Amino acid sequence: MPKAKVSEELCIGCGTCESLCPKVFKLENGKSHVIAEECIECDCKGVADSCPTGAISVE
Repeated sequence: MPKAKVSEELCIGCGTCESLCPKVFKLENGKSHVIAEECIECDCKGVADSCPTGAISVE
C-alpha cells in the first residue's frame, strides 16, 4: 500500500490535503501531518498532485 509523506519545509498549511483526505492528513500547528500508516481511504497520489507546493510525496 502507498505511504504519504509531508515535507514541513515546503508545506504552507493551506489545508487542501486534509480537505481531500482527512483520514490520512491533518493540519497541526500550521503544517500538514500524516496521521495514517497507509493510504487506503483515498487517492494519495491525487492529493499529492493537488498540493500547491509539492510538499506531499507518495511511496
